[in-house]
Parts: sequence; structure tokens; C-alpha cells
Amino acid sequence: MISATYQVTGMTCEHCARAVTDELTDLAGVTGVTVDLVPGGTSAVTVSSEAPLDGQAVAAALDEAGDYRLASG
Repeated sequence: MISATYQVTGMTCEHCARAVTDELTDLAGVTGVTVDLVPGGTSAVTVSSEAPLDGQAVAAALDEAGDYRLASG
């Protein structure tokens, strides 16, 4: 099992957290998602998976969920 934490911008509420969780959970191999919501700031999203995830797939899932982006740097 692999766990990776992504810094995500654009999330403001629990609805945002649910949308991100739902989209990331749909990625192949993902077994769990937890969100440490920081409304209007940079939230920590931890994804557990069977194998490492492709960063582009994570970014695409965030885009599908709404106006959420991986924080740069």
C-alpha cells in the first residue's frame, strides 16, 4: 500500500472535499482518500493506493471535480 499527500488549492468547503474525494476514489488502484480542508487555502489530500499514481491523472481528477489544482512548489 502506498500513501501520497498532495497540496491542493481551490477547496473552500465540505462539498469541495467530497467532490475531490469522489473523483480521486474513481482512479484505478485508489483505496482511500482523506482531506485536511483549509478553506480558501492549501488543503492536504492524502491518497492511499495499491501503486504510485500518475501526477497527471491526479491533476485531471482534481480538474474533473471542479476548479481545484495541485499547488506548485
